[in-house]
Amino acid sequence: MINIDARSSTPIYEQIVIGIKELILKNILSPGDKLPSVREMASTLTTNPNTVSKAYAELERMRIIETLRGKGTFVSATFTPKIEDEKIQSLQDDLKKIILDAHYMGIDYDKLADLLKQSYIELSGKKFLRGEQN
Repeated sequence: MINIDARSSTPIYEQIVIGIKELILKNILSPGDKLPSVREMASTLTTNPNTVSKAYAELERMRIIETLRGKGTFVSATFTPKIEDEKIQSLQDDLKKIILDAHYMGIDYDKLADLLKQSYIELSGKKFLRGEQN
């Protein structure tokens, strides 16, 4: 379900957050679907339950999941994407790093745009042309 790379510089709880967001984006998890309990997820991923709990707390803060006392944790049925200035700045910083890396690898704008399209389609299953979604 979620792949954890213990050698990655990305903290494990962030890898869990990214993994769950990816599963939702790929429609593997849908609104209303129940997530494994913290203990079940920790056992599956062979990680500390506190790490999973931290990931779930972050996803709840983003309103991507919700915990119903006595019932479990579910993908939120009422999630609405929200633009956060801090996240936009972080995304811009990440894009600048990618553009710099691409430049020094000899990748031009068109090839970089193609790579972006391929990644977008792989994650979302949606096609888009020049910024327009189909």
